[in-house]
Amino acid sequence: MDSVTCIWNVWNGQQKKARAFTYHNAAIKDVKWSPEGQFVLSCGYDCSSRLVDVEKGSETQVFLEDQAVTAIKFHPHNSSLFLSGGSKGLLKLWDIRLGKVVHQYTRRLGPILDIEFMVDGKQFISSCDVSSSNLSENSLIVWDVSREVPLSNQDQTMPSPTWSPTAFTVNWIIYYNLLSVYAEAYTCTCVRCHPFEPSFVAQSNGNYIAIFSTTHPFRLDKYKRFESHGVFGFPIRCGFSSDGEILASGSSDGNIYFYSFGSSNLLKKIKAYDQPCVDVAFHPLFPNVIASCSWNGEVSVFE
Repeated sequence: MDSVTCIWNVWNGQQKKARAFTYHNAAIKDVKWSPEGQFVLSCGYDCSSRLVDVEKGSETQVFLEDQAVTAIKFHPHNSSLFLSGGSKGLLKLWDIRLGKVVHQYTRRLGPILDIEFMVDGKQFISSCDVSSSNLSENSLIVWDVSREVPLSNQDQTMPSPTWSPTAFTVNWIIYYNLLSVYAEAYTCTCVRCHPFEPSFVAQSNGNYIAIFSTTHPFRLDKYKRFESHGVFGFPIRCGFSSDGEILASGSSDGNIYFYSFGSSNLLKKIKAYDQPCVDVAFHPLFPNVIASCSWNGEVSVFE
């Protein structure tokens, strides 16, 4: 909220800030490491995404929009590409090399809450707030970003994509076919793909995590879901362990909940905060280390 991006030295006993970047001039909504770890990409309510060289501490590029930018995600196999979503429901694919949008995905959506590439990078999932439009079929949409064949099973006319010659430096054709996958009248605050299995999960404001297939037609698993934690309108997020066996979730009661992905059973819960625990993330290399953060701004690391 103070428009500062902080890089923390996790293993320093004094819990020092390794870097603090003040390039935004409004609250920051999302921040991501580049796949190589050299850069940090952040976005926020100043209608921009900003790329910073962490070692040099210098801002290298600014990507401006006409909406507050609420979610960003690097392409899993091409670090020169990233997605952004914002308060007007617009989704854009940016090419860092060109410094501009190479494609824009347009539909009547509410503010974007989260975006997630599927593991192969050929599709991505968007989650949006549908409370204003009351179109629950738009809450989760799978977008095709690599094929020319339409995926949509809805009666919609899709406009043909237009390209400038330089856009082909992306090296793959983008066609924004879409498919609604979640018909329940709940907003989903978070979407996460399983690292290995053909499935993804969505954190629902119905106080459960739903499971979907990542293969067409992206069906909801009606017989399995993760429930014990609470959402209750908070931006609660979840995350998979690196081996995909455990799904951890924050909760409105301040606990971290650990579920077995295979059985969906609750394995354990840890009391982390007095206020809601809004996000959790497993360490990518050490499976017994998890980071979490609280509604009051506190960040914690657990073993």
